[in-house]
Amino acid sequence: MTFKKTLLASVIGAVVAGTTLLPMTASAETLRIGYSADPETLDLHEQLSGGVLRFSHLAFDPLVRWTKDFQFEPRLATEWEQVDETTMRMTLREGVTFHSGNEFTAKDVVWTIERLKESPDYRAIFEPVASAEAVDDYTVEIVTTEPYPLLLNLATYIFPMDSEFYTGETDDGSDKAEIVKAGNSFASRNVSGTGPFIVTDRRQGVRVDFERFEDYWDTESEGNVSNIIMTPIAENASRVAALLSGGVDFIDAVPPNDLDRVREADGVNLIEIDGTRIIGFQMNEERVEAFQDARVRQAVDLAINQEGIADRLMRGFANPAGQFSPEGYSGHNPDLTPRYDIERAKELMAEAGYEEGFSVEMIAPNNRYVNDAQIAQAVANMLAQINIKVDLRTMPLAQYWPEYDTRESDMAMIGWHADTEDSANFFQYLTFCIDEETGAGQYNYGSYCNEEIDALVTEADSETDLEKRNEMLREAEAMLYEDVGFIMLHWQNLAYAAADGVEAEPVVNAIDFPYLGDLVVKSSDD
Repeated sequence: MTFKKTLLASVIGAVVAGTTLLPMTASAETLRIGYSADPETLDLHEQLSGGVLRFSHLAFDPLVRWTKDFQFEPRLATEWEQVDETTMRMTLREGVTFHSGNEFTAKDVVWTIERLKESPDYRAIFEPVASAEAVDDYTVEIVTTEPYPLLLNLATYIFPMDSEFYTGETDDGSDKAEIVKAGNSFASRNVSGTGPFIVTDRRQGVRVDFERFEDYWDTESEGNVSNIIMTPIAENASRVAALLSGGVDFIDAVPPNDLDRVREADGVNLIEIDGTRIIGFQMNEERVEAFQDARVRQAVDLAINQEGIADRLMRGFANPAGQFSPEGYSGHNPDLTPRYDIERAKELMAEAGYEEGFSVEMIAPNNRYVNDAQIAQAVANMLAQINIKVDLRTMPLAQYWPEYDTRESDMAMIGWHADTEDSANFFQYLTFCIDEETGAGQYNYGSYCNEEIDALVTEADSETDLEKRNEMLREAEAMLYEDVGFIMLHWQNLAYAAADGVEAEPVVNAIDFPYLGDLVVKSSDD
């Protein structure tokens, strides 16, 4: 359906987050977006970031994509089958063209996978993939180094690029396919995807303009947005103000302190989504001997009121967690819930010989996660109830990660979103016994080590019977719950907001990549 009416025109005369928004009239076919960040580059493989992945779903299409309930939806791959333990055969969609006019075929998928394996940001994620081969124009076989149950998860990151468009040399002799980190490469400035929108103009850090691709293959999509103007508005208050004033039609990352304001405002709608990023703390067992005792770790866990933090500090903008895996993930165990019990925590401290407590240093960022510094202070206050005295230091993210990497404090906050949308990823990075050769436990700040859990998760990662695998991961969650190798706080939620008529709820999701090609905007007459 096309629009015949015009949305509320707006004039913004202020500088928003360092960017002057020019007066503009937005027709009902034009969606004006105020995102917290724009894509750092137009090269999908240069930067693994939320901004680039959101862009990927505008200008490109993945082989498959996630549904709201974490199932796989066919996109450029229409069918798939496991041919043997290490080979998956995918049937590709026919009749698809790139923005350049080139035909999409299996050679583009093979070319893209080979480039992903060379990308500094994606190389580790695609390490399980040994090779890809075009069987014919619309069939591709992907081979893994060993049985690997998460190949479809990886396929959500495969946005086939136009191999003919990106092959060859530029006028100055540069390779068009070259991946240049933070550089001025051909792929960082030029785009030919199969997605619903073509990039028509881009001014880094100012705006990106998109136009609907007339030859887009998905004719069954109800999406009716013909143009998008994406403006980065980094500052929370300015982004919310732009929506409420009519300057933009759709924003992301509504902060908790503005939720009620947006919820109660006329002419806009708030969309809240249960998130999948776990927020928690790690206890450094190398620096604090007490943390080597499971009873002390349990006491720390029991002393923290996760539900109180989610309710009061996060204002309901979080779901209290007792495990890594949110609902919908392969290892989610419904039996594992937060267990705040201060009296039992005191008993465990006494049993372990620490009734009088001890002192620790704690670090946390103050600008990375929602209310991160306030949460850290609340946790410090809660631990004081079991005589653990906390010296808390919070700092900007630019200082935090270098200090985190030294592992020279006793407790540290971290948030983690699984790149593969799978439970095993949490364990492999956050709690696996540290192995510098394999990279296991890369973010295991506390040097926690439980070889039995590691073995179970490792076995699960080569189990292609998904129900058996899920049961293994649920058991691993239960084991970690008892051993308390990580202090779970909550899953941080997501919030978008949109002007009346912008039906955003069906196209937003927990992975935080809106499918705007399917967005429907209705006029007041509809």
